[in-house]
Amino acid sequence: MPKGSPELTNARKEEIINACEKLYRTRSFKDITLKEISAETSFTRTSIYNYFQTKEEIFLALLQREYELWNAELEDMILKFPALTKEEFADKLAHSLERRAQLLKIMSMNHYDLESSSRPERLAEFKVAYGNSLRAVMRCLERYFPEMPIADKQRFVYTFFPFMFGIYPYTFVTEKQRTAMERAGVNYAFMTIHEIVYNCVTGLLGK
Repeated sequence: MPKGSPELTNARKEEIINACEKLYRTRSFKDITLKEISAETSFTRTSIYNYFQTKEEIFLALLQREYELWNAELEDMILKFPALTKEEFADKLAHSLERRAQLLKIMSMNHYDLESSSRPERLAEFKVAYGNSLRAVMRCLERYFPEMPIADKQRFVYTFFPFMFGIYPYTFVTEKQRTAMERAGVNYAFMTIHEIVYNCVTGLLGK
């Protein structure tokens, strides 16, 4: 692979993103450093700056990849299933997000910081993946609910996407949070990603 080739650049970026993802499984966003990310790669910390200028840009790229994987799953669903009931669609959409816990985690905790600390060109690349997600969900609605008015389809999309930001905190609760809620007298009903998404989608689509 020639030095400086697009293939090498993409491979290096993927290696950095993979290193970030590995650390994020057990560490918090604020505790992860560029030095630690570079230690998980085959090259130096200085080399990372050839691809990403900040930690936030790396996380934004990870979030972009998560959106792209989700988009591909939605497109595959459209191809495989020519028709779905409201309940079947809600079930499949819920399962697709159940497999993208990393997407939901980053969305809920670090989204604003990632965007504000990334260069415009990196942000634009991310927005392409995000926009494709909006369009993929809209295509699902067009495929499975053709009789649904366009205004209702738009309302679904622009209600569901903000809702996604709150899924992770409601489905992944630490022991510290549980204890605090018990002391505060807050009744908490644990729900899985699938349950909370299914309930939201069926509610938005109507019974």
